[in-house]
Amino acid sequence: MISLTDSQKIGMGLTGFGVFFLFFGMILFFDKALLAIGNILFVAGLSFVIGLERTFKFFFQRHKMKATGFFLGGVFVVLIGWPIVGVILEIYGFFLLFRGFFPVAVGFIRRVPILGSLLNLPGISGLVDKVGESNTMV
Repeated sequence: MISLTDSQKIGMGLTGFGVFFLFFGMILFFDKALLAIGNILFVAGLSFVIGLERTFKFFFQRHKMKATGFFLGGVFVVLIGWPIVGVILEIYGFFLLFRGFFPVAVGFIRRVPILGSLLNLPGISGLVDKVGESNTMV
């Protein structure tokens, strides 16, 4: 079992609430306030989970500067009041930031009994294979 410190538990809660507010804000036709709260909670929760120093190192690596620019730029655009444009920028930045993690996640999900069989369906399998490819050098 994984043991978490108290700050990591708080971070998991903040990240969970952040994802909830982001999802709820998109459901409610890109509500600016909910998206802004979700962004702030998500980034704060990530900082609590992995620590401030590791968060800074993750976002500001030389090869991730473009991705960080899109993600944090999207957060800023949502905060100034253009939620649709901001969310599009955030999603693009998120995929650029975490594309190295997708092969690991796809491999894990393929080993889960029900989800693994769903990912091997004919139409979904090709898409999952594309997402699961490790192309971090692009």
